[in-house]
Amino acid sequence: MIVILKQNTKKEDLDRFISMLNSYHVKIADISGEQHSIFGLIGDTSKIDIDLLRAQPVVADVKRVQEPYKSCNRKFHPEDTIVDIAGKKIGGKHFQVIAGPCSVENEDQIIETAEAVKAAGATMLRGGAFKPRTSPYAFQGLHADGIELLLKAKKATGMPIVTEIMAIEHLDLFADVDLIQVGARNMQNFELLKALGHSDKPILLKRGLANTMEELLMSAEYIMAGGNNNVILCERGIRTFETKTRNTLDLAAVPLLSQMSHLPIVVDPSHATGIPTLVKPLSLAAIACGASALMIEVHNNPAKALSDGAQSLTPEQFRDVMDAVKKQAAFSGKELG
Repeated sequence: MIVILKQNTKKEDLDRFISMLNSYHVKIADISGEQHSIFGLIGDTSKIDIDLLRAQPVVADVKRVQEPYKSCNRKFHPEDTIVDIAGKKIGGKHFQVIAGPCSVENEDQIIETAEAVKAAGATMLRGGAFKPRTSPYAFQGLHADGIELLLKAKKATGMPIVTEIMAIEHLDLFADVDLIQVGARNMQNFELLKALGHSDKPILLKRGLANTMEELLMSAEYIMAGGNNNVILCERGIRTFETKTRNTLDLAAVPLLSQMSHLPIVVDPSHATGIPTLVKPLSLAAIACGASALMIEVHNNPAKALSDGAQSLTPEQFRDVMDAVKKQAAFSGKELG
């Protein structure tokens, strides 16, 4: 529910109105802008009498929001959200490139790859310490040791690190991680989302393998309902009937989600198709559609990678992609870094 307030209201009248709203046990979000003073009411508003609110001396109008997502709804927050990750901002005109291997394998591999992607222009480092794999026999990651290696790479390069969490009990291990990723398979792990809602860490929320945009936003709502508003959405491809690519990159989701929500959007062209030669054109298209960041898999030796080597770029291929990305970002009015 959105309450539009009259201009130049008296403080005592406004205080009485706020006290009245508090009696409904809803969260009051002040979403005022330059032109209007607006309250967003978040929670169970079904028992609130709209006509009673409209009759209050400080109220100009009241509107119900039909969408089930509230905190991440652009109607409640007209301005773009900008999330700060250790000094690197995502959202609005700010643009970042997150790059690195699918999995952290050893110290030499992660530091060599980190230095290579930074030299090419990447601004943040990704790497999996906990790996959700389809097969129980596949490499599952180095777990806590992987996070320690990522921290060594961060120290060597100065880049903020991004890695995936899979379980609530691992949360303490992520104390020094700059951006916590929730993978596609955990997009609707609601207990995990609730726990992350009580964290002050920025969260990168990937869209599920076959989930709608509204379901993605409802998962973001779980995190924000706990008080953590530092949420970044990620489009990483969804399953369709097409078999030529690993997934189908839903580029239409970028401008649509931007209309529906104020949260920044990252595009992962690597997982989207699983084909290295498609990373460059899809990266450029994602920027043109309004993406606030890219997430690209790069490995110093893809042929020997323990996971997703077939879709990973070499450092040389990544440099070529970055040359084009820098130009497209500048053309689109984005500021890299």
